[in-house]
Amino acid sequence: MRRMETSEYEFESQFDIMDRIAARNSLLPSPPKAFVDTYGCQQNESDSERLRGMLSCMGYVFTQNENEADIVVINTCAVREHAEMRILSNVGALVHAKKAKKDMIIAVCGCMVQQEHMAEKIKKSYPHVDLVFGTHELQNFPELLERLLLSPKRRRIFAVTDSEGRITEGLPVYRDRGVKAWLPVMYGCNNFCSYCIVPYVRGRERSRLPEHIFAEARELVASGYKDITLLGQNVNSYGKDLGTGVDFAYLIEELNKIEGEFLIRFMTSHPKDATKRLFETMAACEKAARHIHLPFQAGNNRVLKAMNRGYTKEQYLELIAMAREIMPDIVLTSDVIVGFPGETDEEFEDTLDIIRKVRFDALFTFIYSKRKGTPAAEMPDPFTREEKQRRFDRLLEIQNAISSEKHAQYVGKTIRVLVDGEGEGGEYNLTARTSGGRLVHLAGDRSLIGSFIDVEITGSTNWGLFGKIK
Repeated sequence: MRRMETSEYEFESQFDIMDRIAARNSLLPSPPKAFVDTYGCQQNESDSERLRGMLSCMGYVFTQNENEADIVVINTCAVREHAEMRILSNVGALVHAKKAKKDMIIAVCGCMVQQEHMAEKIKKSYPHVDLVFGTHELQNFPELLERLLLSPKRRRIFAVTDSEGRITEGLPVYRDRGVKAWLPVMYGCNNFCSYCIVPYVRGRERSRLPEHIFAEARELVASGYKDITLLGQNVNSYGKDLGTGVDFAYLIEELNKIEGEFLIRFMTSHPKDATKRLFETMAACEKAARHIHLPFQAGNNRVLKAMNRGYTKEQYLELIAMAREIMPDIVLTSDVIVGFPGETDEEFEDTLDIIRKVRFDALFTFIYSKRKGTPAAEMPDPFTREEKQRRFDRLLEIQNAISSEKHAQYVGKTIRVLVDGEGEGGEYNLTARTSGGRLVHLAGDRSLIGSFIDVEITGSTNWGLFGKIK
């Protein structure tokens, strides 16, 4: 597969543009303000860090109040209809902010507008939006913004291009997540699950070169980040397009050699590409978190085939058994879709069977959302929303009971955790995470944030744990 990278000329030209905009903004009485709002997955959050990085280089400071912003950037999600409706509602509401502040720039970017019909909807129905750009134009944001700023009548710009995707190294990054950091290792997806829009809006799989990943990881560790999550739509496919023989397990092995005290996490894994080598590598590397998120989506083989998932129920259960044999303490989480088109009550029972057999620590559950342009959107779907909701409620009841039981087993144990932030107030003013990603509520001094400490678990719920510092 041919890898596409931004040329050196394109790369340098964007920095030249950022310098010009920064010089322009330096002449203002005060620095202009930017508000960046992010919807969707961790990859979107990582993209927003790069948008903030570019904005910072252009002389903008950040605000959490869109009404006082000089530029508002909405980074969108297309995975579910509910997310799109919420985004459109919030974009629509910005018309009032723009009336009050006529020079405000409103930009909408990301996965939702990479879809042609959604970009057209923005163009026709949201005239207060100045700039729309898709996922393949992220690295060109400074150029697009400059064109808008220099336009005499602030003519609207739409930049949504079809592409297999590219990789742009060296974009500035603005992180504000304390001790946690996202580290993209690859982009795009080749799986084409029948319900999923991601391959259409993110492009084909393309892996970053290992040396770029390692360099960024060393910078993160040197900057004090203690919880580094490797990102990709399917991290288990890492390296297949490079043709060098490196794989995802190799990344973990090499990252584990970096000096310093930190955890390596990753998401998301695809079961069809998860291997014994990956599990053995995780077990052998002390910095690899004891957690794997392995979406199974459905438990029935006919449904899995209709989803184009590439594995059977039996193969998934064998994979889980292998992971637990190699890492008995592994924390397992997963994604489940309820109500895929044509899924019967009997077929749904196979999903519940997997949940009962695996006993996941936690699940991320969704009712099927039709995505225009995907094969599943054209499949017959005779079941009502109410019927799907009843199934969904049954699943939640079963999983909540399992999560409560699993979390109760921690009570009385002493566990090493990373204190990662402040709580929401009250008795437990700090939050922490176990190596397996379980949330722990603590009471302690704020100076502990960023430290690994031992905690005695004193209580639990189905969503988290409570502890006291040893």
